[in-house]
Amino acid sequence: MRIIVMFDLPTVTMTDKREYTLFRKFLLKNGFFMLQQSIYCKLAQNAVAADSIVEKVKKNKPPAGSVMLLKVTEKQFSKMEYIVGEASGEILDTDERLVIL
Repeated sequence: MRIIVMFDLPTVTMTDKREYTLFRKFLLKNGFFMLQQSIYCKLAQNAVAADSIVEKVKKNKPPAGSVMLLKVTEKQFSKMEYIVGEASGEILDTDERLVIL
C-alpha cells in the first residue's frame, strides 16, 4: 500500500513557516518522498502498517492548515499517469520504482 499525504499549510508568519518546515522534515525523516510540492508518498507493507503511519501523521499535524491522507494499493498507484509538462529524469515511471519487501 501507499500512503499519500497532501497538505496546504499557511506560511504567513514566522511561526507558520516553522510549523511547515517541521512537518515537512517529519515526513522526510519518516520515509516519505516528495511527489510534488506539498504531496508526499510512503510505501507501507500492509494495511496495519498503513494505519500506523496514518496515526503518526495525525499526531504530528501542524495546528493550522489542511492535511489530507489517502491510502491506495500498489496496483492503483502504479496506474498513475504523468500527463503535464515534459518528461523528467527524476521521475521513476518504470519497473525501477518497484520495491520488494
